[in-house]
This record gives sequence, structure tokens and C-alpha cells, in this order.
Amino acid sequence: MSEHIGGTDQASTAKADYERLRTGHLSAVHAALEDHTARLDWTREQIEHYRDQRLRALLTYAQQRSPFHAARTRGLDLSTATTADLARLPVMTKQDAQEQWDAIVTVPGLDRDQAERTLAEQTWFSYTPGGQQIFSSGGSTGVRGVYVWDWDLFVSLACLAWRTQAREERRAGGQRPALLAVLEAGEPPHASTPLFDVPSTAGMDTVVIPAGEPFDDVLEAVAAARPTHLVGYATVIGRLARAASTGALDIKPVRVSTNSEPLFDEDRKAIAEAWNVPVHNLWGSTEIGVQAVGCGHGEGLHVCEDEVVLERVDEHGTPVAPDEPAARTLATGLANHTFPFIRYDLGDEVTTLPGNCPCGSRFARLADIAGRRDDDFHYPACTVPASVFRHVLGTDPHIAEYQVHQTPAGAEILAVGSPDATALTDSVEAALRRHGLPDPRVSIRTVDHLARHEATGKLRRFIALH
Repeated sequence: MSEHIGGTDQASTAKADYERLRTGHLSAVHAALEDHTARLDWTREQIEHYRDQRLRALLTYAQQRSPFHAARTRGLDLSTATTADLARLPVMTKQDAQEQWDAIVTVPGLDRDQAERTLAEQTWFSYTPGGQQIFSSGGSTGVRGVYVWDWDLFVSLACLAWRTQAREERRAGGQRPALLAVLEAGEPPHASTPLFDVPSTAGMDTVVIPAGEPFDDVLEAVAAARPTHLVGYATVIGRLARAASTGALDIKPVRVSTNSEPLFDEDRKAIAEAWNVPVHNLWGSTEIGVQAVGCGHGEGLHVCEDEVVLERVDEHGTPVAPDEPAARTLATGLANHTFPFIRYDLGDEVTTLPGNCPCGSRFARLADIAGRRDDDFHYPACTVPASVFRHVLGTDPHIAEYQVHQTPAGAEILAVGSPDATALTDSVEAALRRHGLPDPRVSIRTVDHLARHEATGKLRRFIALH
């Protein structure tokens, strides 16, 4: 049973409709978890054999159903293709994914316009007539994206997100009663709430607490819920842990799962000092879904190699050795046949970890994904995380790209596109007030393009005052 804290009565009918179908979807997830937890004990040979078979299936399907991928995979022998052959294909960028949407999607009758209508018209999360869910996100890049997850893809991604915890719960005997507090976006169009509002053990209930609410409200809701398990944004759970250490929060979770943001050392330390429980950090994206998950025993994250191929490459897209520095990371999602991402540039830099993990898993490991804490804006009255701006700007269909400059009393936002400046200003100012900034002043300026670094071509998305 899942309960949502927050929201309005206006969406109650839509919520009820969504939850009826979602109940069956979660049953499919729990059935598939049996297979997914068994995979965690696979040998390297099993992992690689399964991965190559899945890759051939994906490439063949994409070539036959997607004009975009048909052109890019021409000349590749798909019957014998392995992960090594991916290097022969061009890199797929976020710009490709959004500008070539209709040539990439493989479902007849589903196009970008229909996806945008779904996002604009839904009052809550929803399923299309074909069983797909449509999400939107600005991500860390600030370029708005529209994404489609089909029924089977969601099952796969939910299993990847929760199979490690499910196995650990079984080994520990589970806790009754169990309640999972889900500290995610809490509302459409972000994918985080459907993906993480999933019980990892039989008899577990869940409660969704929107992480974007003022922290005092989040703290009050968590205290009232008294959860046995936590999942959510790393910075929010870190702050809850610090509140617990000072006596401001009296809960005793037995397991913590973090996602959507880098898990910084200070937040990991705060969680350990407050509760001394296993922490399962997750690295994912709306495009690929779940890329790697921490086991709670050893260092770093285990790559979900059975469903994701990661390539560390140089600036030309050529794979580099595990011990060599890489310019970027490319990902191929093996479970997404509706909107295939093949050699997709994630924009993250990752580092492989040598040796075996104490947990015994043979899945490859990555070091925890680094992030930019300096993206946060520090004001005299409060600190505003970059995610506050992303939540508003990254989901506006009229903004193609944005850059945020901190000002003494708020922010100046440069936007490529045609947003409603008045409505957008009101939304951003309201979000800043919720995070403790009194009387915020926000200005919106539309521009044709944003200046990027001359040498690297990278864009600084958030520019703080110094």
C-alpha cells in the first residue's frame, strides 16, 4: 500500500486510475525480482553471455523499427555482435535524442507531439493506451528531455533499483512491520517517484514525501511516518541524518537507499553516525534508468551489466582501458526497445574500481559518482540546491536550455526558448521561498544561445556569487 503526502484533491481521480494499473505493474516487478536477485550471483561468463545476447536483440530490434538506428547500425553483423562492436557505431547525444525523437521511437502511433500532449494534459502520473509512461527531465545538463518507458522497461528498471536491497532483506529476515519513506520529486513529470515507490520486501508499505518541500515540512512528515526504510535524494537523507544526530528526528531506519544526486562523503558520514545502517547508493538517469547500485558492503557501485553496457571513452568516442582516464561515459540500455539509447553520451565521468567486492558479486564496480557541490547557491539566510532550479526549469516544455546566475537576492536566468517569463518567475520565486530565501528576486531573460567554454565546449549551468 502506498500513501502520498502532499498534492491536491484535483488529481485524486487521476491518481486512482493510475494506481489501479500500477498495482498490476508492481505485481510484475515482484515476480521478476526472483530472476533479478538470482542474477546477482552470476559468474563473469554468465554475465557476459547474457549481456551479448541482450545486445544482439536490442540492435536487431532497433535496426528494424527505428529509422534513426537503422542508418547508424548499417554494415554491422548483428547476429554476432558483442559489446566490443559498439565502438563501430557513432555516439548518440542528448541533442540527437530530442531532435530525432520521431525517428528513434519504435512504437507506431507514438510521436513527440503525442508525448508532449500526455505531459501537458495529465494531472498525475499516467499510462498511455499502449502502457507507456512519459517523463520529462532537465537533468544535470539543463537541456529538457522527453522520455518514454514501456511496461517491460519499467519492470526491468525497478528490479535493477531494488534487487540488491530485496536480497539483503531476505538474508536479514526482514522487519515487520516495514515502512519505506520515499523522498523523491513526488509528482509528475519526474520518473523518480514511480521508480522508487516500490516495496522491496513482502508486507512493506510505502509513503511518498515530496523532497522539494521546505525541509521543516519534510522533517515533520518523516517524523510522523516513523519509517523503517528510507529512499531518496542523497542530500535530503543526509540532512535528515544530521537532524537525527542532534535529536531533532527520532527514527531508526534499518536500510537507506540514495539516488538522483551524488552521495557526498559528508552525507554518507552523517548517515553512518546517525543510524549505522547499510547504504545503497544508485547512479541512474531518466534516459537509461539504472546504471549502477551499491551493495552496502564494499566500496563503490556495481554496474548493472546484465541490462546496461557502459563504455568509458576518449574525446573521439574510442573506448579506453579501465586504468586510463576517460573523457566521457557512453551507455546502452539493453531493456529499452521502445526508445533505444545506444552509445548514449551520459555526460558523467566514471572511474572503475579494481579487484573483487567483499560482497562476492562479479559485476564490475565503479567509484561513487562525483558531483558539483559548488552548483548550490549559498545565501545569508539559506543554501539553495541546484535541484530547486532544475525542478522548475528542466520540465518547462518552452525552455530548450538554461543557465542560472546567482544574484544577492535571488537569480538571473538565461533561457533558450519561449517561456512565459511571468509565470516562470513566479514559480522559481515560490520555490526559493519554500527553501528559506526571504523575498527572492528572480529575472528571466530569453537568449538565442548560451556561451560555452571555448576549449571544452562545456556549459556552466549554475554560476554562483563569489
